[in-house]
Amino acid sequence: MSVETEWRDCDVIVVGSGGAGSAAAHAAAEAGARVLVVVKDPVACSDTKIAEGIVTVRASGDDDDSEAGLAENLRVAGADLPDPEIAAAFAQDTRDAYDWMRRHGVRPDMEAERARPKALGLPLGGHTRRRSVGHRNGGLAVGHAAWNAVVHGQRIDYLEDAWFLDVAVAGANGARRVVGGVVYHAAEGKFVAVRAPAVVIASGGLGTLYFPKTDTMRGNTGDSYALALRAGAELVDMEQVQFLPFCMTHPPAYEGLCAGEPATAGYLGVLRDSRGKVILDGVLLRTRAECSAAIVRAVADGRGTERGGCWLDLTGNAKLPRAGAYYDSFLRTSLTGVMATVRQAWGREAARCREMWEVRPGAHYAMGGVRADARGAAVAGAPRGLFAAGQAMGGVFGANRLGSTSLSEGPIFGARAGRAAAALAAESRAASDAEAPLEARLSRRRARLGQGNGGAPPAALIGRLQAACWDGIGPARTGEGLARFVATLERLRREAGDAPVAPEALWNQSFIDSVELENMLDAAQAVARSALARERSLGAHVRLDSGRAPLFAAAPRSVSVRRNADGELTVHPTPRPKTPWRRLLPYLVQDRKRKLWLKLLRLLPAAAQDRILEKRYRATMGELPAPARARAA
Repeated sequence: MSVETEWRDCDVIVVGSGGAGSAAAHAAAEAGARVLVVVKDPVACSDTKIAEGIVTVRASGDDDDSEAGLAENLRVAGADLPDPEIAAAFAQDTRDAYDWMRRHGVRPDMEAERARPKALGLPLGGHTRRRSVGHRNGGLAVGHAAWNAVVHGQRIDYLEDAWFLDVAVAGANGARRVVGGVVYHAAEGKFVAVRAPAVVIASGGLGTLYFPKTDTMRGNTGDSYALALRAGAELVDMEQVQFLPFCMTHPPAYEGLCAGEPATAGYLGVLRDSRGKVILDGVLLRTRAECSAAIVRAVADGRGTERGGCWLDLTGNAKLPRAGAYYDSFLRTSLTGVMATVRQAWGREAARCREMWEVRPGAHYAMGGVRADARGAAVAGAPRGLFAAGQAMGGVFGANRLGSTSLSEGPIFGARAGRAAAALAAESRAASDAEAPLEARLSRRRARLGQGNGGAPPAALIGRLQAACWDGIGPARTGEGLARFVATLERLRREAGDAPVAPEALWNQSFIDSVELENMLDAAQAVARSALARERSLGAHVRLDSGRAPLFAAAPRSVSVRRNADGELTVHPTPRPKTPWRRLLPYLVQDRKRKLWLKLLRLLPAAAQDRILEKRYRATMGELPAPARARAA
């Protein structure tokens, strides 16, 4: 059957409406551009909305925190894989990005004496300073700010229930440029061809590849990376998929949900294997990658629980009468949503940290993405006019993402990409050659309707792909397993071509599934090829069949992938500058001292632990509020 095609014009197309997409749309519109936001879910219904709502704001907690210190923290934690200019941009813009959120409705608790947002009592997820600011309504507050920015923005139009299918590109060789994009608007049952000189990809990550072992939204089907690859962009660090170390193993309805991060462990929390042996201490000071690696290695050695996890033992904190009250208050006020989930799933005693928690890593965040500059503009031969922000953008975190940085990263690089896209659109003439590339993209998609030779439906193939992803490119990998997984991808791709797709136009779920299956296959292939190229463990990439790569290599390198003229993925190294030893050594010494202090603390009598930790907590959290004192009593 014939499907209607609507033709539209704008200056900037933004794909996605979470923290990154909304900031990109708002910034572009503020710069005078006409913006079209394309989202397959309702506006702002993204990972931003379901996040814990904790935002990195430089110097929110410690007066000696500097831009250079935060940028260095990002790079060192990321094993020197983050791009230095991008890390510096992140550190420079955290306050502006947070002010943008507040202007659109985010309301933090304030420190009255210093008139600034109140930082949490402990550094989160690998930070060397207290920079994390929490919010009572969690990610809902940030998600609503994103909604406000789009829905109430001037010169911003948006399509909900709409799948962005392809970026259209004109020109050849070094003169390639974006001329628009093609959309399937499921709610109205039509295709939309949009002429525009700039596209900002901000359509999230790839967590759905690992369902149900993920805490992310269902829409994270790798769209960002597939769109970029098909447009001719390069991806970087795709093997670095961040798995939150502490996700729930049970009950089934809660599987994959977040049960905290390293800071949840407090000063005395440890990880234990199924036999009760401590496999990681000093958890508070570890990165998410270190904690996840400890669990998957124990499971691979046969020391995991029946559900494939390990035990997070927080009971040492809860046993202390005075410091334990502070610890309880920290969890209740800083990780409100997590603790509510723990109580619902595992009961009161677990929520009081009097019982150990059975945890397993869950897919949380893609730290790789489009290779771009600090403005979000795709580089390395990508077409002019292609931008990325949020999880779509690589080069920010490298081998490990610090806790609470994602809700900052989105608006930081969303705003940068939006401004840059608007500037490019302002200097670009209307493309006279846009129709042919758009029509070519449309024809390919139209041809899929009503096609297929009676094979397995796309939804069934997605289920098989998800099961294969956990084994092949999950938190524990081997060269043999990766090779098998690549072969599985090839078989699934052949079957996908025969999968039946219904002919109807209005909300064609089989067509939607076929689109997302293609994107998931492309994203999974990029992860697998990158993982094969990095033969030793580094950061979030754990290879069970080889040793660990030096955390601080003499010549750090990222892994980049792109499609060649035949449509095959090619892989090559991208050199990164090394942090000078004069800058690295103080970081390493400080880290070693802090971890040694925690080891010694665990050896002290409980009474001494209680006195020391109460003093520490009080220094950062002040006096306990009355309800917390009452609970302690």
